[in-house]
Amino acid sequence: MTKYWPVLPLHTCIVEILLKKGGAITDSELYQALQKSYGDLSLRELNKTLMRLEIEGIIHVFRLTKNIRSIESRN
Repeated sequence: MTKYWPVLPLHTCIVEILLKKGGAITDSELYQALQKSYGDLSLRELNKTLMRLEIEGIIHVFRLTKNIRSIESRN
């Protein structure tokens, strides 16, 4: 079976999902939504991309409880 690169980069897909969800989503919901497009996405890669987007000022990530994070767009 041939593997193809996803059409959209991961950071673009994250921003689009946030916009569709009204600007806020939990990390587990985001991970599940991204699994549909990027079947072999690791949590490490997701966290790295979230950190990059937060440093660039596009999103804000904060902890709701010990195991749940909320991701919000800054737009």
